[in-house]
This record gives sequence, structure tokens and C-alpha cells, in this order.
Amino acid sequence: MADISPFERRKLEKLLGMGEGFVLDFSDRTYADFFIDYRVDIDSAQFRINGDSKAKRMRTFWTIAPNHAVGKVLEGLIAYGVKIDRLGDSNPMLVEDCRKIAQRLLSDQPVADIEALTAIADERDFEVVAEHVREAIEKNQPEGALDRLHTFVNKFIRVTCEPHGIMISRDKPLHSVFGEYVKALRGSGHLESAMTDRILRSSISVLEAFNEVRNNKSLAHDNPILNYDESLLIFNHVASSIRFIKSLEARIKAKSLAQKASESLFDETIPF
Repeated sequence: MADISPFERRKLEKLLGMGEGFVLDFSDRTYADFFIDYRVDIDSAQFRINGDSKAKRMRTFWTIAPNHAVGKVLEGLIAYGVKIDRLGDSNPMLVEDCRKIAQRLLSDQPVADIEALTAIADERDFEVVAEHVREAIEKNQPEGALDRLHTFVNKFIRVTCEPHGIMISRDKPLHSVFGEYVKALRGSGHLESAMTDRILRSSISVLEAFNEVRNNKSLAHDNPILNYDESLLIFNHVASSIRFIKSLEARIKAKSLAQKASESLFDETIPF
């Protein structure tokens, strides 16, 4: 359910001209076409439970859909309304208030740590796949990008492992590489709690299962793709894990640089 207060609903309804059951200048056909661009079948039964008018379906959409999805639709409606000059009474303050509502809803990303999914090496293909993964989440289409998320994770783990002296080869499975990485972290004393160690070790089997999803439940091949909710769970788990690993690696690097600086200073103070 979208987080829209009754006061905000009244503003949005006024802006979109919903008082008589209409929404802007949409016909039933163009209304359906508009929503299809946002992967919503506004003609489906779930949006008609409170009535068939465009306004009633819009209100039901606000009730059913998550914040981010509603924010994307509102952003598109406002842009369209400005283009055709059909927004409410054209009050600039009303338009701006409704834009702020849309932006607030958009800030509630379906993947909390989406910003962690960025390339960590200066490689064009790494940057491109990271961009595609983030774009899929921004469009609320996680199930359509599981194959690219798998590619991103492969690149991320292999680049992260190299400084730890872990041998990388095309024949070594991703979960095996990650297992060696966790072992290296544990052996070097970089993990402070047994629980963190256990969580990371559990990710070894998760990554092994990710191979099956990539091969049989994603667009990597001609497959029936995984459902939205499970895809979103995978995205959230992966993004959260990568955010932690990036933070951990930054701490390891800072500690290493501080140690080298200390050793250099010690060498310079030796009088012989």
C-alpha cells in the first residue's frame, strides 16, 4: 500500500481531475496504454474491486501498489499533464506539491542497498552491467535482470578476491571463489564475530543456488522467469551482502595503509 495521506490524496485527485471519475484526458484505451508502460494492467480485476471508472481504479492502484511503483506512475502522470496542459487548475504550487509526493514515494526503493551495485574496477563491461542492474530496479523489474545481476556478482567477487591472493579461473565456480574469500577473511582476522562469519559462509550455498536461478529462471536462456517477489528477495540479499563487503574492504584497505605508514615512519627514525 502506498504511503499517501488523505490530505495528499485530495491534492493528487484535484491535480489529475478525478472528481467526475476521469483522470486527465485519458480514454479507457489510452489509460490502459499509459499504465502498460509501467508494467501495470490497470484493466485487471484487482483494480476494479471498488468500481470501473478511471478515477476509482487509480485510487485502488494507490491502495494496492508499493510506494516506488506509485511514485513512478505519478511522476509520469504529472509530466504528461504538464505536456497537455490539463493539470487541475494549473496552480504551480499544487503541481509542485504533487511532484514532491511523487519524489517521496520514489525514494522508497524496492532494493534498500541499490547504490551498492556499482562497478569497483575501471572496466567498461563491468560499468555497463552495473548500470543495467540498477536500471532494472529503478523500473521495478527485478525478474528481468537476474542474469545481469549474476554477471555483476561474478565480476564483483572476482575483482574483490584478487588482492587477497585467491587464484581466479574461468573454470572455478563463483561459490567456490567466494568460499576461499571468506576463509581468507577469517584467517586474516578481519571478521570480529562468529555470526558474521556464519552469515558469509551461508552465502556460499546461496551463490551456488544463484547459478541454478540464472540458468533456469532468468532471461539468460529461453526460460520461464522467476516471479517478482522472489526476484526482489534475491536482489535485496545480494545488494545487502555487496554493501557489507565494500565497507569491509574499505576498512581493510585503510588499516593496511595506516600500517604501512607506521612502518615507514619507524624505518625513518632508525639512526643506523
